Order: sequence, then structure tokens, then C-alpha cells
Amino acid sequence: MIGAFIHGFVLAVGLIIPLGVQNIFVFNQGAAGRSWSRALPAVMTAALCDTVLITLAVLGVSMIILSLEWLKTVLFIVGACFMIYMGWSIWRSAPSGDAAEAEGLPVQKQIMFAMSVSLLNPHAIMDTIGVIGTSSLHYNGNDKFAFALAAIAVSWIWFAGLAIAGRMALKLNRSGGLIKRINQVSAFVVWAMAAYLLFTGIAF
Repeated sequence: MIGAFIHGFVLAVGLIIPLGVQNIFVFNQGAAGRSWSRALPAVMTAALCDTVLITLAVLGVSMIILSLEWLKTVLFIVGACFMIYMGWSIWRSAPSGDAAEAEGLPVQKQIMFAMSVSLLNPHAIMDTIGVIGTSSLHYNGNDKFAFALAAIAVSWIWFAGLAIAGRMALKLNRSGGLIKRINQVSAFVVWAMAAYLLFTGIAF
């Protein structure tokens, strides 16, 4: 059981660390608000969405759903279109004045955007199903539960840490210049992901 927990933890860390739309969004919310707690809606929504995806992957439900080729194509295209919009939103959110005056997105928008970057992100879904879901097949009973619990714990810890890191970045650069550059680079990364997903979706 301990071995399964360690396996799930290490595997989830390896999947969640690379730069992605979820990470960018949560980090930006941490950097945008006047306090870390203002980013909690984004943190909790992203973590809850990951919890649902991991649970479905471990149970094998999502693998059955995405065995449909046309559904994967639709997911890739819709996800790419949303990422184009997200990139534009991130670019426009770059602070132009005193970063200490930043408010961040309201709660409703944080929840909506966090759900979108989590559930309309084909790469995140494919990683969850293809890697976590497949790896969980090696376990049964309590071992499978420990494996899934570890992967879920990583998401909660990671997103909370990202929001804190965003807040620390804001404190290090009160003028907002650093955050502006980070947002601009993030927007280009998101657009590059969107282009790749759009090409992949059309190529299916």
C-alpha cells in the first residue's frame, strides 16, 4: 500500500510540474489578488476538477468514453479554441500600474475559468487517462485507493503552492513589471499549445 502511494505521488508530480494552462492560470490568480486567499476559488476548483478526472481515470470510466475517436477530435478542437481565448485574457490581464492594486478575477470567473482550463484541456485529460489511469491497473483494492489518493493529494498541494508562488512574485516586484512579463510569456505558451492542439485535432 505504501509502495502504491509513493508510485502515485511521484507519477503525479512528474505530470503536473510541466508548464500548462492550469498552472499558468492558478499562478496568475495568486499574483493578481491583494491576498493569497483571493486565489482560493481558482485553487480549489482546479484541484477538485483534477480529483474528478483522476477518480474517473482510476475507475476506468474516462477511458471508455475517450475510446471514441470523434470525441477526442472534438475535445482537441474545442480545447484549442478555448486556449486561444485564455491566452488573450492572460495577455490583457498583465498589470500596467501598481501591482498592489490588482484585484484578480471575481469568484465566479475564477471558478468558470479554472473548470474550463481543467476540463477543456486535452493534454491534462490524456495524461490523466493514459498515464494515471493505465498505471492504476497494476493495483487493486486498498493499493488502488492509495495510488489514487496520492495523485489527488499532489494536485491540491501543487495548486496551493502555485498560488503562494504567484503571491510571492507579486511581493518581489510591486511595480507589476515582472508579472506583466510573466503574463505575456504565459500567453504565448498558451497560444503555442492551442496551435498544437488544433493541428492535432484536425489531423485525427
